Amino acid sequence: MKKNPFLLSTLVLALAGCGGGADDSSTPASVVNAAARPALTCASPVTAAASGGSGQITVDTPSTDGSRMYPAGTKFQVAVTTRPGSADTLKWSIADALGKTVASGSFAAPAAATKTTLTCSSTIAGYFAVSATFVNHGGRVQTAGTRPNGIATFGVLPNLGGVIPPVTYAKQEQHRFGMQGFNDNGTMLAALGISSTIDDRQMSVMEPNGRNTFNPSANNLDPFYTSGKVMRLVRLDGIPGWASAHGLSPDYGYLPSDPSYFADYLSRVGQETEAIRARYYPTMSANYYQVTWEPYILWKDTDANFVALYKAAYQGLHSKDPHAVVMGPAEPFPSLTTERLKRLAPLGLAHYLDGIATHGYYDAGTSPSHPPERHHTDANAADAANSLLNEMRNLRAEMAKDYKPNMKLFVTETGISYDIGSNYGPNYPTPNVLFAQGAVVARTHIILLGEGADQTYVFFGPDFPGEPGYGTFFDLDHPQAAFGTTNISPKPAAMAVAAMTRVLDGTITLGPVNNLPSGVYAYAFQQRGNGKVITALWTHNNAVWPASNGAFSATYSTPYKLNVDAAGTSGTVQLIDAMGNVSSAPYTNGVVTLTLTESPQYVVSVNADVAKKNATKPLGYTGA
Repeated sequence: MKKNPFLLSTLVLALAGCGGGADDSSTPASVVNAAARPALTCASPVTAAASGGSGQITVDTPSTDGSRMYPAGTKFQVAVTTRPGSADTLKWSIADALGKTVASGSFAAPAAATKTTLTCSSTIAGYFAVSATFVNHGGRVQTAGTRPNGIATFGVLPNLGGVIPPVTYAKQEQHRFGMQGFNDNGTMLAALGISSTIDDRQMSVMEPNGRNTFNPSANNLDPFYTSGKVMRLVRLDGIPGWASAHGLSPDYGYLPSDPSYFADYLSRVGQETEAIRARYYPTMSANYYQVTWEPYILWKDTDANFVALYKAAYQGLHSKDPHAVVMGPAEPFPSLTTERLKRLAPLGLAHYLDGIATHGYYDAGTSPSHPPERHHTDANAADAANSLLNEMRNLRAEMAKDYKPNMKLFVTETGISYDIGSNYGPNYPTPNVLFAQGAVVARTHIILLGEGADQTYVFFGPDFPGEPGYGTFFDLDHPQAAFGTTNISPKPAAMAVAAMTRVLDGTITLGPVNNLPSGVYAYAFQQRGNGKVITALWTHNNAVWPASNGAFSATYSTPYKLNVDAAGTSGTVQLIDAMGNVSSAPYTNGVVTLTLTESPQYVVSVNADVAKKNATKPLGYTGA
């Protein structure tokens, strides 16, 4: 993809902040909270001589699986290596995504290189950043790869089983979250709550050197997929040079020189895919294929030949795969997908699509400064149409108008980068930029689901070169990032994704909440099997995002009253913050009063009739 083209409710904030402890230089590590309240605690320091390395202060939070993410309540280590040159005292602290200190302490730092390991545990979920400095020598945590100076990061995964009960999936593809960037890392995907990735079956990949070299009966499947836990979206764009009428290798822009052979090749892909489904994914009801990739950028041929490409793909796949769902066109923006669908419907494209795929980019740079709601409150209708909400509504309307009924809509790539013009560097990104990116990542994917996407794919795993910041994890080895890195640590975006998937996977979309005041955004969902209602809410104000000082506000808020039950009733709902921390709030006369901020929060209630009455289901969405 060429990408040019939290504060929480007051109740949740109190919860997240209750781990803060004052520095106590008289103890090896601070005891950060009273018993029974959510807390992050570090104690039992162990010291050992250190060798090698450089820098006065280096910090790591090593994990056996490489994720640097830990289940809530489990023990983990914070390892601090010091090289002050002369004896000193090291002061350390741990802050959450909002910059609030949740733990702090100090310990002696001998002159020689020394590694001090703290054993920690947290019942507060989310992103955390460790900082440290010497009392006399100053200094800070050294940069590592794309992670800036001053911090080392880790995450604590939420445990929401007591609030979000598990659901039964009649079809495996009813899971709602995919991802790019960890395509063969089941540990990372499971931790993040991801259920689908993209698997390459392009002819340029499988038959790069000549005809009939792809054998569908051979074992071509990456062993990663044999567990059956992570589904495959089969990618088909890209023709090898020998099959290109224009001598391009690979060729993404033109109809193959022999469309009938292209259909034959895809018949073999269909044969293989159906055999894989039958063996490893027996509860998947269909196989999903994406034929093109951002043709607005890559396609150079005529509209007629674009339809011919889809005709060949459709005929080839359906000839051997009775469960084929042919999807496209996967334009960069939903609005561009809508434009192509409209333009090509009279040419017959609708005959050759079983579902729609799009990417979810929506602005000239999807970044903290360009959030998905940026244009939604514009007075000019043409500008307002460019908000992600309206782009998705227009896409659903076009699907309903010109294409087959009850089609699924997959958003197969959407990411939020750092701001346009920024670069990886030892002093960038700032904690404020990281906070903002995490908030916008969550809001964007909630909008996509709330406006009628059946599935949405997060982009990307670790940072990668050339397009700074799309990663939800830092690359700890390469200052300008590198593809395929495995030494990583989470950003706030990663932990926002981990919370969002645990809350919204297993739901069907009820739709945007009706009659919202300007600047308030809310979407209602219900767990499958007539389960609990989950409403995702936040506020956005362009004036504070960013503010005149360039900072993204973590404190701007607005009150909102949400109907959660019938009039005349009282009770309690549960609130989940953007990182997965749980609190509760009372409601009276069926209404709960919330404090909304720029970070999403989730309200869990039980009266589905009220939620359905107060929301509008996206056009054509079935949730089947």
